[in-house]
Amino acid sequence: MTEKLYYIDPRRTEFTARVLRCEAEKGGYGVVLDRSAFFPEGGGQGGDRGVLGGAEVLDVHERDGEIVHLCSTPLEAGAEVAGAVDWALRFARMQIHSAEHIVSGTAHREWGCENVGFHMTENAATLDFDRELDAGQLSTLERLANEAVWRDLRVNILYPTESELAAIPFRQKKELTGQIRLVEIPGVDVCACCAPHVLSTGQIGLIRLADMARHRGGVRITMLAGAAAYADAAAQGRAAAALSHLFSAPRAALAEAAGRYIAETDRLKYAHAELEKRYVALRAESTPPAAGNLAVFESGELSAPALRGLAEGLSGRCGAVAGAFAGDDKNGWRYVLAAQSADLRSWVRDFNASLHGRGGGSGQMAQGSVAATQKEIEEYFHGEERG
Repeated sequence: MTEKLYYIDPRRTEFTARVLRCEAEKGGYGVVLDRSAFFPEGGGQGGDRGVLGGAEVLDVHERDGEIVHLCSTPLEAGAEVAGAVDWALRFARMQIHSAEHIVSGTAHREWGCENVGFHMTENAATLDFDRELDAGQLSTLERLANEAVWRDLRVNILYPTESELAAIPFRQKKELTGQIRLVEIPGVDVCACCAPHVLSTGQIGLIRLADMARHRGGVRITMLAGAAAYADAAAQGRAAAALSHLFSAPRAALAEAAGRYIAETDRLKYAHAELEKRYVALRAESTPPAAGNLAVFESGELSAPALRGLAEGLSGRCGAVAGAFAGDDKNGWRYVLAAQSADLRSWVRDFNASLHGRGGGSGQMAQGSVAATQKEIEEYFHGEERG
């Protein structure tokens, strides 16, 4: 049984211990010590990393009461070694995990939500609740969670007796046996948990509920805490400042300014589409009719619907295949081919093969692109009859 120093002092990062066993296993060497400050994976929190006796600690697990350190190189059994936990990683996880207790406890108290899923990384966590919340409730939840942080409440670790436990209302995610370890944040949450936590809620710094989506009849919330929450808030602040400058609007009015911009953009898109329709109709009407194939080239940008409309209009002014092309000789040409009497399927296959093109369609209309010059396309259209 390994003595668990991380329970005695979760801030402890350096220690010495004796190697009890070292065995090769997948990914490295499993090292067991007589005592350890390395927290093993558990309670939704990943195992610590760091250095042990000069070897890199890649992961940590608990097996039958023993803490197994997955190390990059072997350590000699019986040797006394020094260990150092990666404190930045540990503290970030402690901040996120303690924040999860605050958020889950608050959601349970306010709306009866049960936490049915929890996954944590070094930078964020996802919390699954068994009932839906709306945007207003999410905002309230974030505010209440941060109020618990600002009160700098002490985080208590309790080991109640069986009789004491029966009188304590606490959250739990699964059936528990043996000595129960409770993490208590007074007035906010009491939950069974095996992981190390911050000493007081003020050490969390900041909680941000970054996203929420429906999930299996409830919601999945993405949460940030500590340095990750600050980095996210700072990034959003910079983005808001940039948008405020672009829209010439104060930050509080950005949504309104963006709405006006989108409405004006939609209006201009509609007006542009109507102008394109009028243009291609005039372009088709002004194109001299042809007994055989007919090709028209547009050097400016023409939308796909307008290009189709132009090809359709031209198909009534020729006896075979009408082609509408948009682009230039350097970058290639987008095309739409149309025919009222000819079958385009075999025609377009030969057209693509001859002019390094790609595309296809039905017997009456096809579209694609070719890497050819206008002269080469015209020569193909006005060569021997292919319509």
